[in-house]
Amino acid sequence: KALSILPIWAALWAAGWCWQKRQEQHHFFQQIIVDDDDSKVWSLYDAGPRSIRCPLIFLPPVSGTADVFFQQILALTGWGYRVIALQYPVYWDHLEFCDGFRKLLDHLQLDKVHLFGASLGGFLAQKFAEYTHKSPRVQSLILCNAFSDTSIFNQTWTANSFWLMPAFMLKKIVLGNFASGPVDPEMADGIDFMVDRLESLGQSELASRLTLNCQNSYVEPHKIRDIPVTIMDVFDQSALSTEAKEEMYKLYPNARRAHLKTGGNFPYLCRSAEVNLYIQIHLLQFHGTRYAAIDPSMVSAEELEVQKISLHTSSEQEEQ
Repeated sequence: KALSILPIWAALWAAGWCWQKRQEQHHFFQQIIVDDDDSKVWSLYDAGPRSIRCPLIFLPPVSGTADVFFQQILALTGWGYRVIALQYPVYWDHLEFCDGFRKLLDHLQLDKVHLFGASLGGFLAQKFAEYTHKSPRVQSLILCNAFSDTSIFNQTWTANSFWLMPAFMLKKIVLGNFASGPVDPEMADGIDFMVDRLESLGQSELASRLTLNCQNSYVEPHKIRDIPVTIMDVFDQSALSTEAKEEMYKLYPNARRAHLKTGGNFPYLCRSAEVNLYIQIHLLQFHGTRYAAIDPSMVSAEELEVQKISLHTSSEQEEQ
């Protein structure tokens, strides 16, 4: 009866908070320093079988923390996947971020990983794949509401001044990209949950993320064209313009497309079942290989056989 009068977003927040506490108690939550600067702390949830050496790593948007992906972690680990959700430290340029992320993967003893990036997380995932193209560390990419060129936000000229702005101004800038019109209850709950996460971020965290989001930069596709990509986006209102989406399709003409009719800026919260299904479909191509993100015992023999045939066929086509 008490739950029936509790706003759904509060229930979502409570579920996320309970999940967070449970992960911390089971030692899935870690804080890791890989730079010489002790203030740069990576916070992460590492869940699922540690025997998996090519896990799926989630990178959040500007307003997100590691726990915004708790619905993906709960579902995917239940199916046997190893997943890691990150919250990055304060980095002021893309090269610095990429260098720190590479050090984190070295610390975790992970040679290659699959990356799921949402918005800014998607852009950073592409930049990291580009950064490591000579010695690849990214096996595949899932880009959710992502972009390939920061100029789409028309704020490259203000990017270098975010560090001066007080936190309330930075939060106002971020909130300006949230959906403002009428939305369904699940999307409203997701937005409220993200507002709560935004409130938990400090001035330097927000300023650095907005700087990374708007600092003049773009993805060089020729450096990452051989990486399997799934582009996940929504057909309803989001912070991403139609032009930005079209640019992503041009950049990755061979990418798989995962379209959601609705979901707004945060489909991983309000359309988690669909998002989780698309993630599984994307990772299916790696089952039975050394880059599988799932425990082999959780995959049926029939599924593995189908995957082997598929891999054999695709390799023959490449040779031709």
